Amino acid sequence: MIQNLDKPLPPLPGIRKAAILLLVLGDESSSEILRNLEEEEVQALSREITRLSSITSEQAEAVLEEFHQMTLAQDYMLRGGIEYARRLLINAYGPEHAKKILDRLMKSMGPEMINFDALQKADPQQLAKFIHNEHPQTIALVLSHLNPTQAAALLTSLPAEMRPDIALRMANLDQISPEIICKIAGVIEQKLKALGEFSRESYGGVRAVSEMFNRLDSATNKEILEKIEETDPVLVETIRHLMFMFEDLLMIDQNGIKEILSRIDRKLLTVALKGTSEKLKEHFLGCMSQRGAQMLKEDMEALGAVKIKDVEAAQQQIIAVVRQLESEGTISLRGAVGEQYVV
Repeated sequence: MIQNLDKPLPPLPGIRKAAILLLVLGDESSSEILRNLEEEEVQALSREITRLSSITSEQAEAVLEEFHQMTLAQDYMLRGGIEYARRLLINAYGPEHAKKILDRLMKSMGPEMINFDALQKADPQQLAKFIHNEHPQTIALVLSHLNPTQAAALLTSLPAEMRPDIALRMANLDQISPEIICKIAGVIEQKLKALGEFSRESYGGVRAVSEMFNRLDSATNKEILEKIEETDPVLVETIRHLMFMFEDLLMIDQNGIKEILSRIDRKLLTVALKGTSEKLKEHFLGCMSQRGAQMLKEDMEALGAVKIKDVEAAQQQIIAVVRQLESEGTISLRGAVGEQYVV
């Protein structure tokens, strides 16, 4: 039934792709899939299959590849959220193709797919007022849908005694049944009509918490993690393992460091490197021209004493640039986070 034709493949409607997939997978797998569909869907697919007189090997291969990519993307999203999925897909397929995969996935999930832009563009003050009066589980769900910088800002707006509990609940969101998540999201949706559509699914989890913590100052980090550690020391170890710290820049190769240097101001780097290890300073200096390295050394010597909060703020700005470069697929942090090194 499969023919091999050497000509461009025309776009296929979704129902045709599904029919081809069932034929390619074979009777046993197809039957298992059909058992999980509604009766109307089964009838529609059956009709489409009867209309297929033949399929080319190119069509079969294209449909199987798209199915594999979509399954992979959905798995990434369920495990770590859309930003996590985007990073992994960019590493695997490149920025342009990764965007196409995510666009197709979001369309296929329809109204149940999260409208990230609407929530992330919501007025921060209005959102802060909303979450302050909500149940901790609801707050955790809201934070899990924000980007790490927004989530960190809103977390710090909460009373200090609430923060560890919120972070703990956020880390465990992926262990809560979808039905409960839908009920919580339904309540949120009604209260956030003015802020735009809201999701019916959570993308929280430990990775989301670790990225949020990367945006917090070290004192807040330490306080929250110590509280969580009293309840779940294993979770805290996992969060710390996933967090990207400034010293983790040691694990980025020379090409990556040069790319980072091209995106940041030298004054910012001068402040960020104050108080760091000599090894990290040399790691940056070794990726600069001789003249550039000498100027940076002179700037650091002339800088004098710097407040710790200013150093940490500069480091967070650079980490934000690093995360952006990673999301673009320009550099890779695989192997960097959680690695051990000698200072």
